[in-house]
Amino acid sequence: MNTKTLNTLEFNKILAELKLKCGCCVSRELAESLRPFDELDDVNSELELTSEAETHYIRTGTSPVDDFPDIRSGLKRVNAVLHLGCEELLSVAKCLKAIRICREQLGSGESGTPRLKNMAGGLMVHRAIEDEINRCILSEDEVFDGASPALSRIRRQMKLANEKVRQKLNDMIHSSTYSKYLQDPLVTIRNGRFVIPVKQEYRQNIPGLIHDQSGTGATLFIEPSAVVELGNEYKKLVMEEAAEVERILTELTEMVKPSANDIYQDLMTLGEIDLVFAKAKLAKEMRAVCPKLNAEGRLSIKKGRHPLISRETVVPIDVWLGQDFTTLIVTGPNTGGKTVTLKTIGLFTLMAQAGLFVPAAVGTELAVFREVFADIGDEQSIEQSLSTFSSHMKNIVGILDGADDTSLVLLDELGAGTDPVEGAALAMSILTELHSRGCRTAATTHYSEIKAFALTHEGMQNASMEFDVDRLCPTYRLFIGIPGKSNAFEISKRLGMSDYIIDNAREYLTKQDVDFETVLTSAENEKQKAEREREEAENARRELEALRADMRAERKQFEQDKAAMRLKAKEDARKIVTDAKRELEAVVAELRSLKNIDQRAADRAIQKARDAVREKDKELYETDQEQKAAYGEAPKFVSQGQAVHVVSLDKDGTVIGKAKNGEVPVQVGIIKLNVRLDDLREVSEQKSSQASVKVEFAAANTVGLELDIRGMMVDDAKPVVDRYLYDCKRQGLSEVSIIHGKGTGALRAGIQTYLRTHPKVKAFRNGNYGEGDFGVTVVTLK
Repeated sequence: MNTKTLNTLEFNKILAELKLKCGCCVSRELAESLRPFDELDDVNSELELTSEAETHYIRTGTSPVDDFPDIRSGLKRVNAVLHLGCEELLSVAKCLKAIRICREQLGSGESGTPRLKNMAGGLMVHRAIEDEINRCILSEDEVFDGASPALSRIRRQMKLANEKVRQKLNDMIHSSTYSKYLQDPLVTIRNGRFVIPVKQEYRQNIPGLIHDQSGTGATLFIEPSAVVELGNEYKKLVMEEAAEVERILTELTEMVKPSANDIYQDLMTLGEIDLVFAKAKLAKEMRAVCPKLNAEGRLSIKKGRHPLISRETVVPIDVWLGQDFTTLIVTGPNTGGKTVTLKTIGLFTLMAQAGLFVPAAVGTELAVFREVFADIGDEQSIEQSLSTFSSHMKNIVGILDGADDTSLVLLDELGAGTDPVEGAALAMSILTELHSRGCRTAATTHYSEIKAFALTHEGMQNASMEFDVDRLCPTYRLFIGIPGKSNAFEISKRLGMSDYIIDNAREYLTKQDVDFETVLTSAENEKQKAEREREEAENARRELEALRADMRAERKQFEQDKAAMRLKAKEDARKIVTDAKRELEAVVAELRSLKNIDQRAADRAIQKARDAVREKDKELYETDQEQKAAYGEAPKFVSQGQAVHVVSLDKDGTVIGKAKNGEVPVQVGIIKLNVRLDDLREVSEQKSSQASVKVEFAAANTVGLELDIRGMMVDDAKPVVDRYLYDCKRQGLSEVSIIHGKGTGALRAGIQTYLRTHPKVKAFRNGNYGEGDFGVTVVTLK
């Protein structure tokens, strides 16, 4: 792509925004030099990388590349220097850490990012070098004491020597013998030696070496003879320290040297990875999508927004080119958005071919072109003595020299700047030439001749930018298929021009011009009417879909409510019958205790009442059996892992254990429960694979107010009682009876001991007279 086109379409401004998203020095350089690719495979590869980066970025919210210092120059000269400095070595360690983190994050086996994983897989981790540098160097100008045993020993001796010198000098400056000769009672350093400030006139009173004097000469900085030897020892240790530090730095540098080229290449790879993530960040900020690509020259931009126009003001456009027609001629008023339309087409193409997403709607398709040519804007040149027309013609001559069927050509105000008749004729000739070459061309114009020209030539199409005459402003909406009409008369009239002047102007138009404008007006009105009707139909469709969704949801809720009410009614009926049984038996017991009644008549009444209750109980039982019969026969046995249907829940589940005491452990969704074998039905394999995982739990619907465990052992009875109490609690029962019989009393004692610690039991007691006495335990549930 030529630089002039990139600048004309403001691709450099997109790169400037991309650079701001980069996190390291290398990626910022790569962003500045980024250029569109011209091969379909290369462009697809770049867009796939951006898609993977977007996936990773959305999932984690971060880029895997940490910022790192630019050590590339140091790596290039590492073989030419004795050693690198502390700062440079620390920078190397930071870079090695960035390489390691990137490899760990992208190479962890995360699905959906195979290309990025492959790039990160080529990075080399040098953990030993990184750790050794961080161990030995504390800061940009300090090596750690423990970097080597020798350095630790030297610095320990330096500290002792330093303390000896300071102690000696402190004794001198605070002694009555020497303090009177000093300018100030302090110890300072000159030329790396410890000295004290002595007054000039007392120089002979303190023997030693003069290392410096004050500006006035009134003070001499003397190293007393008493500490010269100690100072020499300290100076020697300083030199030993410097030599050991240099040895350590040299050793660390030698560790880096063999890997310098690999580290350099890895940093370049980090830059490439970070650039891909910068593209993903920019796409997220622009709310951009990955366009579909083709090599056949087809463009279809849906709701495209120019990325350099504010989101609050940009008007999305729909534009297509290259399928039914290859030349698009856009007409409309000045400031109506024609130029923005051309720039959007060109800039989207450049962005996509550079691996960038475009701010448009899903379904946008773009073509890969070998060249994009653009002649946009007023390029009048005073220096070259070129008029606007001459500048445009010079550009177009250059375009005609290189344009072919793999080119996208964008021409703004074609033929403008000269005589309208000649300009229109020249514009039509240029468009014909570009069309014959197979170029994809989009051009803007004001000339009516070109509008008519496009109407009569196959493969060319008109488009117009809508203008609101009532408000005297453009709407920036693009209509393809209708040329824009002239609004000069309407605009002039709205601005207050006299009607007779406008009428006179109309007389100067030929009948052909008037008829053409009339056709355009009619077509534009019909287009706007069709657009309004389409929007109304779309709104009605959306409302209908919403109503359908509401109806489905309400119907589903109705079915659920109906099933719940049916189940509740059945349970209420069963409870009434059970209560009636208990009350009937109480009345029977009371009647039998009376002496002055006709027992035979009482027995007949009792039998009649029992028959009525039994009939109601039978009806409920038959209803349960009908429900179970609708699902078929219960299985004789089930195996672990088998798919089953729980009749009482009307849900599918899976057997998760072995049957015990006639009950089977079943998992329904996330809930595990014990279900009686006769409450299960086999499920076909196909139905099992399509089963819903949504579970609505309901208690077993066959539990009564009494549980008969007579004849059972205590250990066998406990799980039966436990399940029974849980079922009763789920049904909302507050008081139930457990019939264990009198016998030896062992079963009663064992069950009551068990009930004392049961989480669902609030209290329990022995049955009263008429309830079964000591053969029944009455339980009150929490």
